[in-house]
Amino acid sequence: MSDSALFDQQVVFLPSSDLERSDRFYRVLLGLPLVLDQGVCRIYRTGLHAFLGVCEHLDAGAAAGVIVTLVSDDVDGWYERLVEAGVVFEAPPSHNERFGIYHAFVDDPDGNVLEIQRFEDPGWPTG
Repeated sequence: MSDSALFDQQVVFLPSSDLERSDRFYRVLLGLPLVLDQGVCRIYRTGLHAFLGVCEHLDAGAAAGVIVTLVSDDVDGWYERLVEAGVVFEAPPSHNERFGIYHAFVDDPDGNVLEIQRFEDPGWPTG
């Protein structure tokens, strides 16, 4: 597949039972810039062409089986900053030899699973 067949941008939408609480988590605690407020949905930038939206009008249960992975070289820094802010992680960051990653899992206020991860596989594209 050529690069011309790739998509221009990517957005993942997650359900939220309380948009203000979700905004505090994503915009304030994670520091994601709010790029669009649609009233019942808010969309945040996670990367140059990647976005995460939270919507009150979606069924407010956690998105079962979905993991939103936020890739960063500074997994430990994110972990420390968020723990200091009162965010509870499942466990401290750890290496996963099977997938060649270093990561930690945390739930957003609605139980949606986020993974903060660094790829250690040299085959992962970095740019």
